[in-house]
Amino acid sequence: MSARLILPLLMLLPSAASATETIDPARIVSAATGDWDKDGDTDLALIVRPAEGSDDDNGVYIYLAGDNGALALKSSIPNKVWGQFDVSGQAPSIEALPNGSLVATSHNDAIGRDRWEQKLTVAYRNFEFVVAGYTYSSYDTLDPDNTSQCDLNVLTGKGRARDKAISVKGELVLLKDWSDDRGQKACGIQ
Repeated sequence: MSARLILPLLMLLPSAASATETIDPARIVSAATGDWDKDGDTDLALIVRPAEGSDDDNGVYIYLAGDNGALALKSSIPNKVWGQFDVSGQAPSIEALPNGSLVATSHNDAIGRDRWEQKLTVAYRNFEFVVAGYTYSSYDTLDPDNTSQCDLNVLTGKGRARDKAISVKGELVLLKDWSDDRGQKACGIQ
């Protein structure tokens, strides 16, 4: 996404953020625009680094455009997406999908022998942001046969893990309530 599109939206953040939380633009590491609530207006999603000195993971902040076009903070979810910025190959990202969903990606492509990527597909349902899908893949750089792949539709509970069909109880899990352990357990990764 071009800076020309993001910058005007970021200008709206101080007035749109809640009174108790203002996001320093220098902490924004990834942004995506789309129409999450399918009302025809452009909405915004951000991944934001935690404050300096914090041990928390990155936060996800999702804004919806109101009737007057101004962005309003709909979801503020700190400590949600893993990622490091001082090491190449570990920065998280967020992107818009053509269907109006979001994908938050975290990964380790740089450190150690265990390399992995995790994607959370987030959809707007019943006026809330929920985890609709969970995708995980990993490989061992020293043992080419030690790989793992899983793609799970969280809403239906259907998916594939290690090239076999899996079925768990489908759930409507709010993004703020999601734990990566939930997806890993369903995929048999733990």
